[in-house]
Amino acid sequence: MRVPNRIVRIIVLLMLGAGAPVLAHHSFAMFDRTKQVTLKGTVREFQWTNPHAFIHVQVPAADGSSDTWQVELNSPNNLKRQGWKSGTLKTGDNVTVVLNPLKDGSKGGLFVTITLPDGSVLRDATRARGGGDDPPAGGTQ
Repeated sequence: MRVPNRIVRIIVLLMLGAGAPVLAHHSFAMFDRTKQVTLKGTVREFQWTNPHAFIHVQVPAADGSSDTWQVELNSPNNLKRQGWKSGTLKTGDNVTVVLNPLKDGSKGGLFVTITLPDGSVLRDATRARGGGDDPPAGGTQ
């Protein structure tokens, strides 16, 4: 029994359409990509998780207390290709993180760079491609 080409094409299109949700990704609209915040603090936790890794940084506040900031990074798969490892950051590491802050003012943002305790700097490699993706320097925390 021979299947008509038209039916084969329809089946292929349906299969491709069913796979589209796998390609879906959340928006980065919640981050203010026109601003940068610099945080100096201590790594509280480094989550090497999919779909995105996170750094939780304990940052001293002016009143002597401290705030925990959540910094969203790329996926572990992409980070690994950029030289990261699951042990790149350890609890207690003193770091400087530059991020694009959340628009709602919450203590969090999108990773730009991190300066490690040994002075080496890791960057978001997706911003190195050019095309105006790098936001201008902003304030500090």
